[in-house]
Amino acid sequence: MKRTLTLFICLFCIQTSLNAQKYKRQDTIRGSITSERSWWDLTYYDLEVSVDPKSKTIDGKNSIHYKVLKTNKVMQIDLQPPMQLTKAIQNGRKLKISHCGNAHYIHLEKPQIKYNIDSLTVFFKGTPRQAVRAPWDGGFSWKEDKNGTDFIATTCQGIGASVWWPNKDHMYDEVDSMKIRVNVPKHLVAVSNGRLIDTSKSDKSNSYTWFVSNPINNYGVNINIGDYVNFSEIYKGEKGNLNMNYYVLKHHLEKAKKQFLEAPKMMRAFEHWLGPYPFYEDSYKLVEVPYLGMEHQSSVTYGNQFKNGYLGTDLSATGWGLKFDFIIVHESGHEWFANNITNKDIADMWIHEGFTSYAENLFLDYYHGKEAAAAYVIGTRKRIQNDRPLIGDYNVNNEGSSDIYYKGANMIHMLRQLTKDDEKWRQILRKMNSKFYHQTVTTQQIEDFLSKEIGRDLNPFFNQYLRDTRIPVLEYKITQGKLNYRWNNVVSGFDMPVEIAGKQRTFWIYPRESWNAIAFVDSEIKVDINYYVKTKQL
Repeated sequence: MKRTLTLFICLFCIQTSLNAQKYKRQDTIRGSITSERSWWDLTYYDLEVSVDPKSKTIDGKNSIHYKVLKTNKVMQIDLQPPMQLTKAIQNGRKLKISHCGNAHYIHLEKPQIKYNIDSLTVFFKGTPRQAVRAPWDGGFSWKEDKNGTDFIATTCQGIGASVWWPNKDHMYDEVDSMKIRVNVPKHLVAVSNGRLIDTSKSDKSNSYTWFVSNPINNYGVNINIGDYVNFSEIYKGEKGNLNMNYYVLKHHLEKAKKQFLEAPKMMRAFEHWLGPYPFYEDSYKLVEVPYLGMEHQSSVTYGNQFKNGYLGTDLSATGWGLKFDFIIVHESGHEWFANNITNKDIADMWIHEGFTSYAENLFLDYYHGKEAAAAYVIGTRKRIQNDRPLIGDYNVNNEGSSDIYYKGANMIHMLRQLTKDDEKWRQILRKMNSKFYHQTVTTQQIEDFLSKEIGRDLNPFFNQYLRDTRIPVLEYKITQGKLNYRWNNVVSGFDMPVEIAGKQRTFWIYPRESWNAIAFVDSEIKVDINYYVKTKQL
């Protein structure tokens, strides 16, 4: 035991040293719940931004309303260079600001009394970072449509919303509600999150004010600007009438009216599997943008060229991926997993991407059946790299492997098999969205919930698929009328049962790391392909 403990301490120290070399102070300031963040709770943002396409600059202000949780007089607000936080005002008085890279520390003068709700206003301006390859990098996309009209959008997943507007840029604390006012040249329309509550026009500019009445994560906030036209419909959903609005460029209107018939189909399938759409109060929008698309809350963005599949291709290579518009289905699926259930730390991004990639499978299941859905998710396995664990490093704004998408989806697909009851599985997914409704969560909370609902200790299962890169190998040998089997290439304690088929029957086996045996008369076995494992006959 002493030797084991010593080895563990050595490994921990080595890893800590490696992480210290890998990450800088700014990573910790960005990715952790600092003392300058933890003492106050966000309640409301009143954001106003003016966009000048000609100079590619923006300026504005954000009134930040907060509840005092404990005494402190220094508040961390994040805004990334080259954007500038120019001043902060509270009760008419200009406050001192000290700067440290992306973090700006506002020194409050008045006493911060526990449980009080207060506010301050910060002002900002500058030339925001330009997105080179949106949505995979963040910033502004300054584009033009085919008529030469400005076509502009923001993206900021991963890099953070502070790439363009000042805020408390950490996933753990979602603002309860917010107002977004966007000022643009008069020939343009600005679309943001929530519902449009006011439009005002002058000789030179138009102002569009949107209101979000539900909690929203920072990277879910977006603005989209272009020569938009709007059409809409009422969807009769589980919680009543849902406004579904569509904003597209004028010359794409007819294409959009045809392709966006997929949106109510998506809503029907996901409400069946995942529960009611989480943001009825804020409506649902699909907004055309000059990049592929993104899951901005109640303002899902779309750039899939009005094609089925992923830009017309099938990511699963099975044919089933061309049965739906990937961006409409995937990005809208994030309304349940990312916007409703949100990870506290970006290291747990598998919760967003794994469940949403799995939701593609659920859409197919609803319209084409269980076998088609399984074929699709199994077909995506060829995209799994097993290069790094799905969970990243905590408190430094670090995502895990890109396998969070389809390794995550296949892991969740296996949980359906372990549940052994499709209706029970559906109710688990619905209960999950109800239990964690509008909450930020950790991986451990999700693990505990699924273990309890499925009725099995899934800790070794999650350790294998979330925290390890190895594919489990079911080793077996058939001798003297017995099937001998065990798991190899696995974490300690891995004990996932699997369904196997011989020539005469299908049955469950319960392998562990040590050998076990059962009576068996066939000469070969076949493991159910729904399990992401390998087999090896010895």
